Amino acid sequence: MVDVQIKASKPIEQLKKGDKVKVDGKLFEVDEQYVLIDHKTTKEMAIDIFDAKTDKDFQIRYFTERLDISDPELYELQGEIMYVKREYKKLEW
Repeated sequence: MVDVQIKASKPIEQLKKGDKVKVDGKLFEVDEQYVLIDHKTTKEMAIDIFDAKTDKDFQIRYFTERLDISDPELYELQGEIMYVKREYKKLEW
């Protein structure tokens, strides 16, 4: 497991369309944030982000009630519908 550094300018729940996110120094733009799965006691959230230069899509996923014990996960869209988990070292917004 990689040690992850997170630098937040506001709570992750407040990220919205047009906000900028950096992953390992690479700049992305937020497309949208939504509830992926509602588990009753917590929600699994997804933030769709994209790289305007390469037109690649990614997703940041996190659990609303677990941010203090688990880091957000990063996924890259492969093909039309499959997301592949990617490791990262630094996430900031």
